[in-house]
Amino acid sequence: MTAGEERGPVSTEHSIIIESELEEDTGPWEELLSRVIPAALEAEGVAVPCEVDVLLTDDAGIHQINLEQRQVDRPTDVLSFPMFELVPGEPPADDADADPETGLLPLGDMVISLERARAQGEEYGHGVQREVAYLAVHSVLHLLGYDHMDEGPEKARMREREEAILNRLGITREG
Repeated sequence: MTAGEERGPVSTEHSIIIESELEEDTGPWEELLSRVIPAALEAEGVAVPCEVDVLLTDDAGIHQINLEQRQVDRPTDVLSFPMFELVPGEPPADDADADPETGLLPLGDMVISLERARAQGEEYGHGVQREVAYLAVHSVLHLLGYDHMDEGPEKARMREREEAILNRLGITREG
């Protein structure tokens, strides 16, 4: 798929499982993520019903996970743990690896620090809702094989897809 190209509409029931380590009411975030994550999967042409697990936490929680899983001793905004090594722009084509009990393909896990999202939303001037949506889309793309470790074409491709998906949802930098 080329940058800016949109795949046709896909009608698939995905399961987005959201858990929280936070004391606060996460209902609004659950509602946002339950809309954004399936939209990102649809925009990438994922026609296989998938499960994505999301953990909402704070900087201390994501710091601990980052240290345990990646040996990186600092907090971050989002972590992605894909279940499969996929090629960007080539979504899973069949359900051969689906969980036999649920029929869903376990795409992977994401961890979002709402504390970091609030700080970054303020810093970037577009608010926390847009930042959380961005982090979720960013993570979905990682689960689908996108990467941005270089400063070259792969990073640019990922950024283009993120913006296209968010714009499609009407979630702009101004909002």
